[in-house]
Amino acid sequence: MSRSPTTVEVTILDKDYLVACPEDQQDALRRAARHLDSKMREIRTTGKVLGTERIAVMAALNITHELLEDSNVSGAADQLLRSMDDKLDIALGGSQPGPGNSHGTE
Repeated sequence: MSRSPTTVEVTILDKDYLVACPEDQQDALRRAARHLDSKMREIRTTGKVLGTERIAVMAALNITHELLEDSNVSGAADQLLRSMDDKLDIALGGSQPGPGNSHGTE
């Protein structure tokens, strides 16, 4: 697939934007634009935020918060899995894990 950028048209809050994007990323760009459009429409519907720029900033903050929360959940899950792995190693007769070493070898 080609990595050279082509122009893709996306619509956000009834306004069209031309965005340069590699051909193999066009579907992802369109999905991202639809997601952003949806978030901005939700915010606009509340009537609490006026102006397209302010709506865009609030949508960006909401989306960023969601991504960071997902990242924190993933990090916590990784930590829990490492802890469980250490405990299984100990229970199965493996050596005690050392600092920074989840598999018990130093």
